[in-house]
Amino acid sequence: MKRIFLVTWLLSSPAWSVSPEAREFIAITKQLEPVQCEKRKLRRELALAEIERRDTKALREQFARIDRDPQTARLEKRLAELEPRLAKSSDPEDLAAISRQSREAFYRCD
Repeated sequence: MKRIFLVTWLLSSPAWSVSPEAREFIAITKQLEPVQCEKRKLRRELALAEIERRDTKALREQFARIDRDPQTARLEKRLAELEPRLAKSSDPEDLAAISRQSREAFYRCD
């Protein structure tokens, strides 16, 4: 009985109702979440430093260092390849699932 419930729950999970490309996109964005949080934080700090007319060199170098990381660059490149395909996806759940995951990641990041 418990196994049937578990299998039913797994098969009806939102993660399984999306296309393979959407699943890959979600998995990659989960991997990149800490990096994206750090970048978001740096962008805010850069904007504030520019408004206050402070030196932004160190912040820009830190941002560039993150972008130069080969693992991050490879994953971001793959996201860029998947994005146009997902925009044209015929699966109605793809964009909703990606949007939901993106919102959750945004609120976890602070």
